[in-house]
Amino acid sequence: MEAIKQELEVTRQALTASKGKNDSSENRCDIITHNIKMKQLINFAEQVAGVDSNVLILGDTGTGKGLFARHIHRNSLRKDGPFITINCAAIPEDLLESELFGYSHGAFTGANKSGKKGLIELADKGVLFFDEIGELSLRLQAKILHFIQERQYIPVGGTEMKTADVRVLSATNR
Repeated sequence: MEAIKQELEVTRQALTASKGKNDSSENRCDIITHNIKMKQLINFAEQVAGVDSNVLILGDTGTGKGLFARHIHRNSLRKDGPFITINCAAIPEDLLESELFGYSHGAFTGANKSGKKGLIELADKGVLFFDEIGELSLRLQAKILHFIQERQYIPVGGTEMKTADVRVLSATNR
């Protein structure tokens, strides 16, 4: 009985210590697996998170590409910045362009008179995650590529170049 009590106390102490580690955002992982290859992918994602570069995540639909993107963000230097997800397959392309780049006052009929900030501007100092980026037209992909390369964009209906410090994560099943 005494040995069981002692073992229980050791287990409680270990559990308390591990809770403290798991509560920190650096060690948090929402991906639960016992698969060795998946654990290797999680470790690779953590290594990628430490480098402030853009990432393309490839995989079949429903395999957790979004979970990996969020895991990369949570383990990156930008973890305190915004994490904005855009599902490229769910938003009509014309609307997506104005939502992404924002628009200037009077850009189109029904537009807000003072204009609107885009998601790129809102993601400044953080991460912008394009889910299903392969569903976009080549025209819009080219505009996004220009932003990724130059960190510059022009809002819809605007004439002034804007800049934003955004890490881009993208995912596709193509």
